[in-house]
Amino acid sequence: MAQGIEAYSYEGICALMKEWGQPRFRAKQLMQWLYQKGVDSYDDMSNLPAALKERLEMEAPLHRAEVVDKRVSTDGTRKYIVRFSDGAAAEMVAIPSQDRLTVCFSTQVGCAMGCIFCATGKEGFTRNLLPGEMVDQVLIAQKDMGMRVTNLVGMGQGEPFLNYDNVMAAMRLVNSPDGLNIGARKITISTCGILSGIRKFAHEPEQFTMAISLHSALQKTRDVLMPSMVHQTLSDLKQDIRAYQDESGRRVTYEYVMIDGLNDDDEHLGALIDFCRGTMCHVNLIPINEIEGSVLQPSSEKTVNRFVSELEKRGIDATLRNSRGSDIAGACGQLKNMRR
Repeated sequence: MAQGIEAYSYEGICALMKEWGQPRFRAKQLMQWLYQKGVDSYDDMSNLPAALKERLEMEAPLHRAEVVDKRVSTDGTRKYIVRFSDGAAAEMVAIPSQDRLTVCFSTQVGCAMGCIFCATGKEGFTRNLLPGEMVDQVLIAQKDMGMRVTNLVGMGQGEPFLNYDNVMAAMRLVNSPDGLNIGARKITISTCGILSGIRKFAHEPEQFTMAISLHSALQKTRDVLMPSMVHQTLSDLKQDIRAYQDESGRRVTYEYVMIDGLNDDDEHLGALIDFCRGTMCHVNLIPINEIEGSVLQPSSEKTVNRFVSELEKRGIDATLRNSRGSDIAGACGQLKNMRR
């Protein structure tokens, strides 16, 4: 079976056109049709030669993701279940605000990390998403919302750094002037803290930003919350974050889901403050959202506000993230394929 065009990076598209003896500008034309105009068929690419379109159809067929379910929140957030050409499906979320549209996209079908506060991990891992399958999520939101996507967050289903090459290829497609032309600093990749990925990410030339799913700065608690990370120490994670910042000069965001009675007492606050010291960081505090079948409850508003206050007293930027789309199970930690 021929490999679909969704598997190709920008460099791969350029190489394919060169291999087929096409002029250099053909790759740019193809990119623009695929990712700027978002057409669904090679037949619609009016400035490509008929022979090239026929060969593309035979040797690099165009498969577009399709929406099989959409839910609209009272706050305007929209959640989509998108199905890919092999029948696999993933969820993604479009979050509109006054002057921007943020898309929270998935990088894998399912997730192998098994974090206890996240619905995705309960379903297990199916497969990695291809570059074009990730970009299609952006195009779906853009078309449905009727406005340009301005910000991207790789915080949907999956661990991006366990699909590193495909994720980076997708980010370059959306960042390229021949693609969606979304600024690198408007693109954030969130990781549980895969050290090999952090080390590679430090040397990428683009100014993509990184968020770390921290959730506890006490090893014993983090091992409970994120069982797949028990082999990795927090000291190693902090060391690699500092090396990343030495190389890139970029700030990181620490994501901290707040769970009543589990990671929100004075000991955990002190550990979080200590972990932040020596790194350029911003802390996002996220009261846990309701997850079907889970007994975990969010920290009180008083506790969350105290965390924010104590962090800021020490010069650490901290905010309470207002969850969007929780009424449609589209908020942080709630994504799973509710329809097959």
